[in-house]
Amino acid sequence: MVAAATDRGLCLLEFADRPLLPRELGALSGRGAPALGDHPLLDRLEAQLDQYFAGSRRAFDLPLDAGGTPFQREVWAALRLIPYGETISYAELARRVGRPEARRAVGAATGRNPLSIVIPCHRVVGSDGALTGYGGGLWRKKLLLELERRPVSAGARARSR
Repeated sequence: MVAAATDRGLCLLEFADRPLLPRELGALSGRGAPALGDHPLLDRLEAQLDQYFAGSRRAFDLPLDAGGTPFQREVWAALRLIPYGETISYAELARRVGRPEARRAVGAATGRNPLSIVIPCHRVVGSDGALTGYGGGLWRKKLLLELERRPVSAGARARSR
């Protein structure tokens, strides 16, 4: 994965093989000299990702500097409210942001999420429950959802709160 941070917060977490990564990196150029290497926030991100993939972290508590339009930020905020291990449809997400007729716009905003996993867009599925629309690849979406559906031990639950 590729990650970047500004002094305001995490601004990019993306899969290194994503075709849109060069465009996302280019968009960062005007965002206050984001750090792609040595930054204390990136160290915290690495530790929290390790915990997430080990099954002991359910939520991330990092400051975010995701950019985006007001509508995108609204959608991304709603994505962060989807509980760990659960999924909702794009139609439900559109309802949650108060725009039930804007499913496509909500889907587009979800697809522009610059913070994979941290803003859990992988938790949004088609109305029929099918895995759809994940820039990191549907195989990754499936793996992330399977990871989140694994039972969590009592000790891991206590650490993830």
